Amino acid sequence: MPDTPMNYASSGVDIDAESAAVASLVGALSSSIRKKGDFGAPVPLPGGFGGIIEFGDYRLALATDGVGSKLMIANELQRYDGVGIDCVAMNVNDLLCVGAEPIAFVDYIAVPRTDTKTHAILGKSLAEACNRARVTLAGGETATLPGIVTELDLSGTALGWFPKGGAITGAQIQNGDIMIGLPSSGVHSNGYTLVRAIVERSGNSLFEKCPFDSAHENREIERFEEGDITLGEVLLNPTRIYVNPLIDLIKECREGTGPCEISDIKAMAHITGGGLSNLLRLHDDFGWHIDNPLPVLPEFRWLAENGSVSNREMHRTFNMGMGMTIVISKDKSPSVEKWLNEKLPGTRTIGYVHDKKREVTHADSEVIFSHY
Repeated sequence: MPDTPMNYASSGVDIDAESAAVASLVGALSSSIRKKGDFGAPVPLPGGFGGIIEFGDYRLALATDGVGSKLMIANELQRYDGVGIDCVAMNVNDLLCVGAEPIAFVDYIAVPRTDTKTHAILGKSLAEACNRARVTLAGGETATLPGIVTELDLSGTALGWFPKGGAITGAQIQNGDIMIGLPSSGVHSNGYTLVRAIVERSGNSLFEKCPFDSAHENREIERFEEGDITLGEVLLNPTRIYVNPLIDLIKECREGTGPCEISDIKAMAHITGGGLSNLLRLHDDFGWHIDNPLPVLPEFRWLAENGSVSNREMHRTFNMGMGMTIVISKDKSPSVEKWLNEKLPGTRTIGYVHDKKREVTHADSEVIFSHY
């Protein structure tokens, strides 16, 4: 039925079931053979935005992720100009959330058949991504797997570091701390199973002129052809990489030259799958109220309208215009907001931390989350 409300689960991805499956997997894993004090020994860290291991006076952080079903749109359009950026972004942005500076990346490409032209485009995209993320492309693997994969798939792993004792964990969050939101560049790389289902329902073509005005003051659509901006271009707009400005902020604050002390940076959340519920990963005892959300990007309004998707479901599935959140001490938040906005226009205070109840609430009363 055209007006039947759509959600992520009905399109094929159940976030709650996925979380339960991950918990089952983690519960079945054995403990590390490397013990505390050894290189490579695990370092417990809440939030799950990266895996941490010991390395002498330093800590190494690892994150692994892929582009997901956004690649199905890239495969349909045969446009891979931005997917390398998506892959690197999804990994390095997670590393930022533990206070780690990304330093290296490796990729894994699986294809049903080799194609030199496609691989050249992917290579260029990965090189551009590593430039934006300030990391070394340290290697990778390409597997030709006819009969196992039917379309190109891309994933990767990023490596980062921070000084021992320098993790940003959320443990020092306090009542009254301030949340600052950093704008996204688009849908990023989550929720595309629902995106594709809505596009199919709408009857619009990915190849034709975008059916809505995609202009937004805090982002540009990265074009891959001349003429009118197409729906496919908007939906393939690469994920924003937040290494610049967040690593500069962390470094300057550690060195005592930034807009606050490093202890004033309480937590960071990458707003990916799970949307605003990601905030609940930062601390078990606090709540989060967003009373001044960043502007919703036009593609999200179009998706909600054409999929009859509720506001709560949209904020559970997509970033809605905010790709990263940073939690700052209340008295230092104005100077940090000013510093960040000079580097990334559109960054602003969005809300605050409270101790009333562990949940995420929003200016839209329909948007409320009590579990991740």
